Amino acid sequence: MDARNVYLEDIPAEQAHARLQEALRSPGRSGPLPGERVPLAHATGRVTAGGVYARLSAPHYHAAAMDGYAVVAAMTQGATETRPLPLQVPGEAHPVNTGDPLPAGRDAVIMIEHTQELDAGRIAIRSAVAPWQHLRPMGEDMVASELVLPPNHLLRPVDLGALAGCGHDSVVVRRRPRVLILPTGSELVLPGANPAPGQVIESNSLMLAAQVRQAGGEATVLDAAADEPEAIRGALLAALRQEPDLVLLLSGSSAGSRDYSAAVLRAEGELLVHGVAVRPGHPVILGMLRDVPVIGVPGYPVSAALTGELFVTPLLRQWLGLGVAAREEVKAIMTRKLVSPTGDDDYVRVTLAQVDGRLLASPLGQGAGVITSLVRADGLALLPRFSEGLNRGAPATVQLLRPLAEVRRSLLAQGSHDPLLDLLAQWLAERGQRLVSANVGSLGGLVALRRAEAHLAGTHLLDEESGDYNLAAIRQWLPQEALRLVTFAHREQGLIVSRGNPLDARGLADLPRLRFVSRQRGSGTRVLLDYELKRLGIAASQIEGYDQEVYTHLAVAAAVASGVADCGLGLRRAAQALELDFVPVGEERFDLCIPARHVALAGMQALLELLTDGRFRAALGREPGYDARATGQEVLRQGNVTRSG
Repeated sequence: MDARNVYLEDIPAEQAHARLQEALRSPGRSGPLPGERVPLAHATGRVTAGGVYARLSAPHYHAAAMDGYAVVAAMTQGATETRPLPLQVPGEAHPVNTGDPLPAGRDAVIMIEHTQELDAGRIAIRSAVAPWQHLRPMGEDMVASELVLPPNHLLRPVDLGALAGCGHDSVVVRRRPRVLILPTGSELVLPGANPAPGQVIESNSLMLAAQVRQAGGEATVLDAAADEPEAIRGALLAALRQEPDLVLLLSGSSAGSRDYSAAVLRAEGELLVHGVAVRPGHPVILGMLRDVPVIGVPGYPVSAALTGELFVTPLLRQWLGLGVAAREEVKAIMTRKLVSPTGDDDYVRVTLAQVDGRLLASPLGQGAGVITSLVRADGLALLPRFSEGLNRGAPATVQLLRPLAEVRRSLLAQGSHDPLLDLLAQWLAERGQRLVSANVGSLGGLVALRRAEAHLAGTHLLDEESGDYNLAAIRQWLPQEALRLVTFAHREQGLIVSRGNPLDARGLADLPRLRFVSRQRGSGTRVLLDYELKRLGIAASQIEGYDQEVYTHLAVAAAVASGVADCGLGLRRAAQALELDFVPVGEERFDLCIPARHVALAGMQALLELLTDGRFRAALGREPGYDARATGQEVLRQGNVTRSG
């Protein structure tokens, strides 16, 4: 070998990355690493290898949220400070502590602070309560079958709590990339030694090993090889027998008389890059040896650190399915009014998305169940004390919990709830895109589009006159909007009932004799219900529970499973998720309404491609109660209507 080396070339970092990526494709080393199952106790800092769904609802029973007395809310009406109402204990008021199961037949908890003990067996209450006040209903935090964590998600301590809370004791994560670090140089001495003139303390391996571990890899530092071509060659080939994912070859990458790394790599493998147009870190080496990437790291510590940041960390995060990390504080516009306690600094968990150039913050559900909101939050919006809250449209300071670049490429869907939007989000996450959803009902989704507060909306609004879905509502609420209406799926609606259908519910005509749970006003399911009740000549006042509203199909199923209601109108898949029975009522078309100006977004292009992807459509069609025959078909484009089934 030549005693002296010269730079192969001096290229931009982007081009160097491109050459490495091209070389990694042929041995199939460019994609994320396979998964392995680990206990939750050992999963902090690991990366999910697939979507993780809730196995159990959390909480799995109706729980008291306060210390006090479980009561029937209707019996407390009229109680005031000046006219307290006496109740028998435990007959009319059952003592409970925070977290206790709600006794049968009770629907609220009155706080102990609002009571006064009169005598043995009696209390006086000084305040009325509404149904479900001071309770944590079953499934408030998570409902079985919900997507808890997407693929390629870096697990934090709060995520482990969420997974444990919904029934998991282990999780499938990406295998850690195995990195071998091979120092070279006869002048190297170990840390702690007193180096003689000409000797150098070998600190780069310690620093790079820490960078590897911080990025999620496993680092092993080998014994240093002497500055001899054969010694370096032998050490490299021995390292390959340990089957690493990456080898870092320290020092020997410059053009001095004892810098042999490039020559050895050229002789034994493929030298891709020798010299990158960055300083410090100019003499970087990139190559392949027996299908294993090798990075030659410059000897100066600052250059070595920058090489780790520019080339090692991005490669490890790529293998783990992660993007580039970032942390910032930003200003965002609130999409809903927030009321805040006047005496506290209030940190509100929000999701973030950039729509039409504005960074929007959508508050997540507050209350006792904080784990899932932490998992899904993109940031914390600070409402300073004495502010009393923020109006919709007001700016808020948000501390980012997710990289801003990821937030900006997120798609925000507002509108009707569909459990399989989680499936769509999972498939998008596997393609490096992100979908976040807010369940505000079909009508709420169209209003959000009208306000430029969403990229797309899920909708299934039935028009009574035509019998078609969504077209009339779009003409009413978005008459001037250039948009596309694309079918997500046809899906089966019906009555969700207890297993075995013990009350023999056969259809909506039976509702007057059953306890019912409704979806919220403005939802497509509520519109369908009202249409069918009108057709059957049934008044809402005849149905017990008609005004008891929940916001998702899974919440309907949870209400039935917990005995709060005998039935509710919802999707077959929601019934199956909680092992309930289902009485079909009919089929509907669930569409995605997309403003034309958002179609060119990278995430939207990925979404539209997925809807026509045969594998995704097959997965969608296999779900109970779903038909993908028209998935991906356009119903409306820029005001020109094409009718679809």
